[in-house]
Parts: sequence; structure tokens; C-alpha cells
Amino acid sequence: MIARLLQVFGGLALFLLGVNMLSKGMEKLAGNKIQDWLDRMTSTHIKGGIFGTVATALLQSSSMVMVTMISLINAKLMTLEQAISVMLGQEIGTTLTGQIAAFKMGDFFFIFLIAGLIMLEFTKKGEYKKYGEILMGFGILFLGMQTMTSALKVLMDLPAVVDVMAYMGQHVMLSVLAGTIATAVVQSSSAVTGLVVALGLAGSITLPGAVALLLGANIGTCFTGLIAASRLSKASLQASMAQIFINVVGVLIFLPFIHPFSNLVALTATQLGRQIANAHTIFNITVSLMMYPFVGQIKKLVMKVIPIVDEENGRLTHYIDEGQLSVPSIALNEAFRELLLLKEECISMVSKAAAALLIYDKVSIKWVLDREANYIDPVVDQLDMFVNHLYLTDLDERQQRRAFQIKSLIVDVERIADLAENLAESAREKQKKDIEFSKYGDRSIKELSEYIVASLQLTYDALKTQDTTKARLVIEREDEFDHLYMKARQRHIVRLKKKICKPNAEVIFLDTLHNFERISDHTENIAEKIIDQNAPAVAPMPAPAV
Repeated sequence: MIARLLQVFGGLALFLLGVNMLSKGMEKLAGNKIQDWLDRMTSTHIKGGIFGTVATALLQSSSMVMVTMISLINAKLMTLEQAISVMLGQEIGTTLTGQIAAFKMGDFFFIFLIAGLIMLEFTKKGEYKKYGEILMGFGILFLGMQTMTSALKVLMDLPAVVDVMAYMGQHVMLSVLAGTIATAVVQSSSAVTGLVVALGLAGSITLPGAVALLLGANIGTCFTGLIAASRLSKASLQASMAQIFINVVGVLIFLPFIHPFSNLVALTATQLGRQIANAHTIFNITVSLMMYPFVGQIKKLVMKVIPIVDEENGRLTHYIDEGQLSVPSIALNEAFRELLLLKEECISMVSKAAAALLIYDKVSIKWVLDREANYIDPVVDQLDMFVNHLYLTDLDERQQRRAFQIKSLIVDVERIADLAENLAESAREKQKKDIEFSKYGDRSIKELSEYIVASLQLTYDALKTQDTTKARLVIEREDEFDHLYMKARQRHIVRLKKKICKPNAEVIFLDTLHNFERISDHTENIAEKIIDQNAPAVAPMPAPAV
């Protein structure tokens, strides 16, 4: 008996591995398109529902769609109401796992395994490897189902097992509870669905008992999501609460009618495994259709339970979120958005600090110094750690290159912020020591600072759109800046000799020029990285030490 139980759990592990490989392969194939599609195709509740169904069915991952929605809500590109409509479609899309599992493949699944292995190991093209991962996922999924089914058939020869399964079929509340607990423990409704279908294929369970287990799995998957969301953003928590409401209400509506519902589903197929899969599909479709007219009311209820509050005070990052790490393509997009926000902040810091050197502004200086210490430094640390964690996930070559670009750009952005801090400190020291530049010195500072800020803005535009033409223009501007910088230094020396400039102003003036020159160097670094990132790939970028 122990050997057969191990075979069941081993088959379940294979099934989950197959679902995971299939999902990851589809995610790599879709790449950044998931976020674009979700952003464009949720303008109405119907469109959102259709997208949720199709995306979840194709990607074989409701969590991937959920993570994408949360990212868009955080970025204010999607409302909670739109997310709920996608969620209702998502409920339908998840039922495809059960339908796939109900197929009796015989030994044909070996074809998937062989074809997948050939594509993964003997092809060099990245696209073929993604298809190989998908095929291997299918093959391993069916291997897991066959392993579970054969073991369960043997176990059904034991009277004790028969008695337990019969008891659960008669006591549906116990089965619902078992399904809820099992899903919470294994953290996967797909695993429980696969196991229940395998029980059906082995003739080891009654249809009402199977339906009750699936209803419990629907509740269990919500609460595991809630536990994860409680550590993340308010948007995560609201989305998870909406999912809980939808699934719990759906189960409560169906629970009194499990036996009549099972009798109806029994007419849809002759094979018990397929009947179970059909029951799962019919239940989720019915609940989603029932809930569609009440999307607005669900949103209002969720927002009453979890009110919208300004998270700015408690949360420094705007886009990145631990939950995104399960979907690398989304995590990379959000890390890049966070980087752009840092870059934008650096432009303001340099601009305000440089202006304060010409006309003393205590408020601007304090803002720059506070921003560096209380926003830039902690967010840089969080973003750097986030990208380090990304390297531990399964990234393809293109994603590795992008992660490496973000990692290296963080350094340049942080250095620019440090240099803005230096400028602010110089402005404060200039005021404290009552130092004045000559009108010619002021003119040089104004000319160079305006040039630098314009270069920073151009760099930001190039980075945001990955525009290599603008990046090359930034590099050309850096060469021109070097010329302006040397000319400003030479003129300063001439003014010193003519005693136009005061000697006590020299240190701050030259430090300011040097800080401008270093900022210009970092804009050039960023531009070069944009060009490198968009050059044809030659080899995977090495992961930095974490």
C-alpha cells in the first residue's frame, strides 16, 4: 500500500511539473505581449472576460494573469472593476487543465516527450526550445496522470480505501473541506483537479464526491492567494478578496444542489474522468455568468472591505512587487518602470541642485538631500535585490540580457543621484561661507547645467523607448560637453589670474564642474548600454554576483 501511495504522490509531482513546464513555456513564448494584450483588451467587461478565459487557458496559469493584472492596477493602467471581469473569465480558463487531464492518451504521450526533448536539447534556436518546453510539459503532465491512475486502480482493491471514498461521496461537506485543505496544503488547485480526475479515471470516487472536492479546491486556491497577497500591495489584496468573494459565493449557491447537478453532468459523458472535468467546467462557467452582471457591486464591496489608501507613506517602490517574480516577463517590465521612475527623479534632483548653486534655495536643497537619502538609496537597494532574485528564476537569453541591462543601469542612476547630492551640498556650503561666483562663473554654471539636464532628459527618452538613434545623439552630446567643460575650466583659470574670481570660490566652482562632467559620463554610459541591449544577441549575458 505504501508503495502505491508513493506512486500516487510521485504521479502528482510529475503532473505538477508538467503543468509548470507548460505554463513557463507559454509564458516565454508570449513574453511581454501578455501585459500589452491585457492593457488593450479589457475596455469592456465582456472583452475582459473573453481575454481572461483565453489567456488562462493558453498560458495554463491563472497566477500569471493575476500577477499581470496587479501590475497594471499598481501602474493605474487598469481598474479593479476591469480586473474582476478578467478574473471571471480566468475562472473558466482554469478548467482546461481538468479537460486535458481527462484525456486517455495511452502511450501516445511519449511522442510529446520525445519531440520536446529533441527541441530542448538538439536545437539552438531559442524559439524551438520554447516549443520543446511546452511539448515536454504536455508529455510529463500525461505521464503523471497515467502514474496516478494506475496506482489508484490498485488501491481500490483495498476495502478500507473503498469505504473511505464511499463515505466522502455520501458526506459532501466533508469532501468540500478536504478539497479546501488539500489545495491550501499543496498550494495548487491544478494538483487537486488532476488528482480528482485521476481518481475518476481509476473509478475510485463517486461523481458527487468528486464535485464536492472540486468545490473545495475552488475555495482553497483563493485563500492561498490571500496569504500571498497580504504581504504585497493593496491592489494584490483587493484582487484576491474579489476572487474569494466570487468563488465562495459560487460554492454556497451550488452546495445544496450537488446531487442533482451530478446527475445532470453524468449525461455529458460516459467516462467518469470526463464527467468530473465537465462538472468543473460547467460549475465555473455558470458561476462566472451569474457574477458578470454584478461586477460593479463586487468592486464596491471589495473596496469597502479593503479601502483605498495612499500607499506612498508606507511603500517606496511604485511598480515592483514580490509576487511578480513568478512571471519573469512581468517582473522585468515592472523593474524597468521602477528604474525609469528613479531616472526621472534624478533629472529633477540635478536640475534643482544646479539652480540652487546660482540662486540659493533652501527648500530645493533640502528636497534633493532628503530625496537621495529617503527615496533613491532605499529604492535602489530594493530594486537591486529584486533583480538579483530575478536571476534565480528561469530566464531565457533575451530576459537575461534585459535583467543585466537593468542591473547595470541601476548603478549609473544611483551615481547620478549621488552627484546631484554633491551639487546640493556645494550650494549649501556656498551659502554658508558667503561665497559668490563672478557673473562669468555663473554664466558657465548655467550653460553647463542646462546642457546636462537636456542630455539627461534625452537619455531618459532614449531609455524609455530603447531608441538607439537618441542614444547615439547622447554620446555625441557628451563629446560636445567635454569641449564645454574644458573651455569653462580654462576661462576660470584666466579669471583667477586676472583676479576677476575670488580664490575662496575656486574649490566649489571646480567641484561643480567636475560633478557635471561625471554626470555627463554616466549619461554616456546609459546611452551605450541602450545601444548594446538592442544589438543582435551573441551570447547570454553573465549574471552578476548576488
